[in-house]
Amino acid sequence: MDVRFRPYATWGHGATRKRKGRFSFRAGWADTLDLLDRELHHLRARDVVIGAALRETDIRLDGWPRANAAAPWHPGVEVSFEMQLRAGEPTRLVYATDEYEFWQHNVRAIALGLQALRAVDRYGITRDRQQYAGWKALGAGEDGHTAHATRARGVHLIDQHGGVRAALRATHPDRGGDPLDFQSVQMARES
Repeated sequence: MDVRFRPYATWGHGATRKRKGRFSFRAGWADTLDLLDRELHHLRARDVVIGAALRETDIRLDGWPRANAAAPWHPGVEVSFEMQLRAGEPTRLVYATDEYEFWQHNVRAIALGLQALRAVDRYGITRDRQQYAGWKALGAGEDGHTAHATRARGVHLIDQHGGVRAALRATHPDRGGDPLDFQSVQMARES
């Protein structure tokens, strides 16, 4: 499978507060990779990237995580790739989730979602792969509404903890804080 991993510094998608647990899927990692490979092959996907909360040093030169990589600081993953929707230029699609406690389970959820979307074509319900259009990459960064909500959360946390430094200390992931709250405080501090 021609896939590479890339680390992300912040989880730029909506946060799931109550994640599904460790017994959500019985399939192993190899089965998940087989399913993802099969679905991407059917879609004729190119330039496949899995974004995970890893450090640069946790990724080998071939683009895959090292065997001794530290656990990601956040379980969310983002799978993006290029595919042909209609005649013309290829389109980059992005699928992201943090619904499950483990990042490997989130990769499986995306693979199963791709399988379900492909079923829509198999049963002749759509033409020209319309069901994929909603996952077009919107470009870098968050949309205005999400960014505003994230900053507002950061301002609230700064007020709650009595200042920027105290809020950063209280929300820092290395001290048991929520990485999304930490990101919110950082965004509020920078604005």
